[in-house]
Amino acid sequence: MRILVLLTDAFGGHGGIAKFNRDLIAALCSYPRCEEVVAIPRMAPLPIGSLPPKLTQRSDCLNGRWRYATALGKTLLGRGGFDLVLCGHINLLPLAAAAGALVHAPHALILHGIEAWAPTPRRLSNRLAGRMGSFIAVSDVTKERFLKWTSLPAERGFILPNCVELSQFAPGPKSEALLDRYGLRGKTILMTFGRLDSRERAKGFDEVLECLPSLANEIPNIAYLIAGDGKDRGRLETKASELKVRERVVFAGRISEAEKAEHYRLADAYVMPSRGEGFGIVYLEALACGIPTVGSSTDGSREALRHGELGILVNPSNAREICEGIRKALAQPKGIPPGLDYFSHVNFEKRVHEWLDCRLEAVDPSVESPGNRELRP
Repeated sequence: MRILVLLTDAFGGHGGIAKFNRDLIAALCSYPRCEEVVAIPRMAPLPIGSLPPKLTQRSDCLNGRWRYATALGKTLLGRGGFDLVLCGHINLLPLAAAAGALVHAPHALILHGIEAWAPTPRRLSNRLAGRMGSFIAVSDVTKERFLKWTSLPAERGFILPNCVELSQFAPGPKSEALLDRYGLRGKTILMTFGRLDSRERAKGFDEVLECLPSLANEIPNIAYLIAGDGKDRGRLETKASELKVRERVVFAGRISEAEKAEHYRLADAYVMPSRGEGFGIVYLEALACGIPTVGSSTDGSREALRHGELGILVNPSNAREICEGIRKALAQPKGIPPGLDYFSHVNFEKRVHEWLDCRLEAVDPSVESPGNRELRP
């Protein structure tokens, strides 16, 4: 089995989607019946690092639509046939559909979240989405919202939640160096990790800032650490000043993968009352570091927190509920909650292999599935 994967980014990428794509590719490569995976990413701003066995990731496809299309054409013409084409973003669907038609292979779409909750501005992508024979969604919320506007049968969708590397993210003491870097010694620290995007103000930064004045009356040493960067930072800094809590808010900027775990461990509570998360890998990373966590009850966050089993769910539109959720989280002892291994890399790999078995069964009924269906969320 040879698999072609069209992606925004993966190895050499930054953020939750790149992390999901790296995990997905690794699971594809470990599939016993897989001979080769060829990945064509749009971006790779960071060092590529080591790649899984069986993976070929093209580097002549970066930084431009023409370069990307050319690299895809060379791949299809020069590397023989493929048995499956995976499309990592709905905007790449026209290319994935064309590639699948050229090599006479099925193509499947991967849905991460808000990009697929409603029709896109691209008519061709929307038309092709409504004809998908198979798609993967990171959460039931994303699957349901995608089905609502495409009217596809529900059985065409497969749920594949994000996973966390439990050996990389684990409990530990607060870093003395980071406490000094940010001036947070002796503070009770709330934290949110995410891109500060002026186009998508849905992470919950505003809502936590608005809770700070009230919380400061009860917890005089409270501080808020925002890890991430983007064009919305200036507005948030201004808002913190207007709320008279600017001295309590630390903007850490963009954090490297190598420093992420140490930053999570600074927190006494991880708080992200979001409105637009398809899932939220950051919740799993914070939980794996033993940090009590507050998430949203209205988007994919509730699935990352297993509907309240792993963390506290709040309505992001209810300020009183958010404040109460933060108080509850701060009152909890630190530690990894039972059941987090549901999102382990091992279980993620098993889910991917189950899905591939189903694809092969559709082509050749003699292929037997190993029967891992209990692993589905």
